[in-house]
Amino acid sequence: MTVRETAAFLRQHDNYLILTHKRPDGDTIGCAAALCEGLRALGRTAWICPHAEETHLFTPYLEGRLAPEGYVPETVVSVDIAARSLFTKAGEPWLARGIDLAIDHHPSQEFFARETCLDAGRAACGELMYDILRQLGPVTADIALPLYVAVSTDCGCFVYGNTSADTHRVAAALMDTGIDVFPLNKRHFRTKSWARLQVERLLTERMHRYEDGKIAVAPVSLSLMDEAGATEEDMEDIAAFLGQIEGVETSVTIRELAEGGCKLSVRTSGGLNATKVCARLGGGGHAAAAGCTVSGTLAEAEAAILDAIRQVEAGA
Repeated sequence: MTVRETAAFLRQHDNYLILTHKRPDGDTIGCAAALCEGLRALGRTAWICPHAEETHLFTPYLEGRLAPEGYVPETVVSVDIAARSLFTKAGEPWLARGIDLAIDHHPSQEFFARETCLDAGRAACGELMYDILRQLGPVTADIALPLYVAVSTDCGCFVYGNTSADTHRVAAALMDTGIDVFPLNKRHFRTKSWARLQVERLLTERMHRYEDGKIAVAPVSLSLMDEAGATEEDMEDIAAFLGQIEGVETSVTIRELAEGGCKLSVRTSGGLNATKVCARLGGGGHAAAAGCTVSGTLAEAEAAILDAIRQVEAGA
């Protein structure tokens, strides 16, 4: 569906439930909060599906917007979700029931919904959401604030390679509503907990480097988290950390999961397609940033991702 068709769809329906993805980031939560606010401005009933994985960085954008217990929607919309495997436990029943509309910007979109609005050229789903919401009515400060979080966090405060001139134009338009972006940027990009600094120290000590330092891999074990005194709230965007090292073109963080298996995040800056790499392990994402979840130990996951990288590099 085009932006105009999506806006028309949103006008025609009511009683919304908005779904975000597992381990939610600023883009999925910011889009959900902005869409919720935009629909309410139209006089529609709209709530966000709650789950237990939001960190303190993003909970302020959910206040007053989480669905009450027992709420039964008529229309279910997913935002920034590319794959069935990314639905939360609370969202899985709605996936089984059928998603009415998916709004997304990932080229690995699986088209699980009845209708899909996809623009894989956008740096953030928040950019696409902005275009949709301004079709519905004025983009107020209440809508703009979470949308700014969505856009800025998905492009690393406008420094990642996915940032475009359009990204800056959207951010400027959101700032024109009068929101104060300084505390947002300080909160999300210039503040680290002591535990986060310990995680970065330990990763620096224990990371593995390959191909003369062009590839950096950091296994993040549960014991490392314990040693650092870190929680999930301290790990926001940890995947970007290794990419700050001079000479690194491909960085991989491998998170050991308490329930078993490992979650891998791949970031690239030297031309390697991260989505092609992760697709070999059942994942996906963007050309420069992608992820996947695999079974096995940290060592097995590291061997698997290195093999995938080499296969893609070889054009296999």
